[in-house]
Amino acid sequence: MGRVETRLAEMGLALPQPKTPVANYLGTKQAGNLLFVSARVSAARGQVGVELSAEDAKRAAQDTMLHLLAIMKADIDDLDRVISIVKVRGFVNAAPSFTALPQVIDGASDLLIALYGEPGRHARTATGAAQLPYGASIQLDMVVELQDASRAISATGLKEGS
Repeated sequence: MGRVETRLAEMGLALPQPKTPVANYLGTKQAGNLLFVSARVSAARGQVGVELSAEDAKRAAQDTMLHLLAIMKADIDDLDRVISIVKVRGFVNAAPSFTALPQVIDGASDLLIALYGEPGRHARTATGAAQLPYGASIQLDMVVELQDASRAISATGLKEGS
């Protein structure tokens, strides 16, 4: 078990079984050192601000990020290969009057920072949507920068072998 998975366990969290794509796309696609992780939706359903509270939606964002990490692990084998979380895009199925979109997507961002430290800080989009696939409350995707398998991030967040 690598450093990131050890940190997850210390937080009382675990990676779920990775879900396969529901249509004609890949879970991840690597281009150079960038890994593009396809969007996944939350298990939570309904509009935030109507059927779901902001706090429940924030937890749903964290859970959805765990699914993205599980897909990454299945495809790259070792989450410690991540040099940096580059970008996270978050979509919230929000009631028209619900405007705390950034705080909801913090559920995903806070998890990445807790796991990766400073390299987990990222550019981000938090957008409200009138509808998401399957009536989901949250949808996330992201872009990460990878290193080769011989250079992992140490517990301090510094690159080993640099």
